Parts: sequence; C-alpha cells; structure tokens
Amino acid sequence: MTKTALVTGASRGLGRAIAERLAADGAQVIVHYGSNAAKAEETVAAIELAGGKAFAVQADLQAPDGVDRLFDAIADRPLDIVVNNAAMFEGSTVLTATPEEFDRTFAVNVKAPLFIIQRALPLMPDGGRIINISSGVTWFAVPEVIYAMTKGALNVLGRSLANTLGEKGITVNTVSPGITRTDMNAWLDENPGAADGTVGITALGRVGEPTDIGDAVAFFASDDARWVTGQVLEVNGGLLLGPLEPVHHN
Repeated sequence: MTKTALVTGASRGLGRAIAERLAADGAQVIVHYGSNAAKAEETVAAIELAGGKAFAVQADLQAPDGVDRLFDAIADRPLDIVVNNAAMFEGSTVLTATPEEFDRTFAVNVKAPLFIIQRALPLMPDGGRIINISSGVTWFAVPEVIYAMTKGALNVLGRSLANTLGEKGITVNTVSPGITRTDMNAWLDENPGAADGTVGITALGRVGEPTDIGDAVAFFASDDARWVTGQVLEVNGGLLLGPLEPVHHN
C-alpha cells in the first residue's frame, strides 16, 4: 500500500529534497508551501517526472487559520509520515528583536508543527513516522536568538512526543542540519571565502547539500528506523568537531 507523506515548506531547499527522496521511496507526497506556488509546482513536476506521486497544498502557517487550511486541503487522507520542515528566519539579535518578530517566528517554527501533529494523529496509523527539522544552532551559539530558541523548542517537542506516542508505535525524531547550501544560507555563495571557511571547520571537507538532509529524513521515515525514537540526529559532516590540524603546545 502506498504511504502518504506530508512535507511542510517543500517548495524549495531542504523541503524539496525531502519530498523528492520520500517520493523516490514510494510515498505519495503532499507538497506544502506558504506563498510560492510556482516553486511548489516545480517540486511536484520533478517528482512526477521521476515517476513519483505528489500534489501541492497552500497554507500560510503564520495565519491563525493556517493549520486548518492545510488540513482542509488534505481532506482526511491517511498520513503515514509527517515532516515539519517549514521555517522562517528573520535574524534579529537580543538587541533588535521585536515582539512581532517573536510571534511570527514562533508561529511558523513551533506552534505550527505542534498543531500539525495534533491534527495529523487521528489520520496516522500505528507505526507512523514524525520527523521535525531542527538546526545546529541548538548546540552552537549564534546571535539570532529567536530563531535558535524555536529550534531548541523543536528538540524538546520531539522527545516529549516520542514518549507520549510510543504506545502506538509512532516514532518521533529530529534531524538537525549543519551548514547546508539553501536559500536561507545564501551567504555561503554571496560572501567571498564563506564556503571555504565552512569546509575548513567540517571533518568531511565540504558544505552540506539538501540531499544529505533528505536522505537522513528518509531513514527515519523507513521501517529500518522502527526502533529509533526521541532522537536528535546531527547531520552536518562533522561540523566543529575540533581542529583539523595538529595543535602544538609549548
């Protein structure tokens, strides 16, 4: 039987890579997008060209009725896999943060995943899969405090739900990307030396690609991960493990 996967924020970047990989593994993918219909249709077309099945659904997750609009479009289809990938990043520090930015960012990055899961559970069979996309900013410090706080909340959400939903055989895991080439990380290519600098602090010697994250999500979505739940997996190529050259001490 074909499984159905919901991937939020799937019109581009990590979400598109995740959607394409799950479709390649045989799932019918619901490609959620916030505003860019053209990019969402590109994702659907790419999946269909490769022989997969997908359709696009629009919902603004900042809006109070965003989750309702999403599930109205899903129309009570069974959901075997839910991937909470949609996120927003505005980049304020503690000195520039505003209540409005806090509310917007938490609405998309934290509130929406919680209530998407709540709405998905009645549609999810025993043995379903929930995967949340976090970030390495939960373990290394960045100035963008609001964004980092939202990703820390996702890590806690995953552990709590894994315990709560274990009796149904539903696994809940979190994928935490490192520095990955996406629109959000356009600085990698825009700032001279940024990509080389990232390579220099990464054990595997390159910048992450969206497919690296999609493959990790596919593992958690598969039967191979049936005995793995409540985990945060750092998918970062060995970012900031330590010096890559010998350190000489006097």
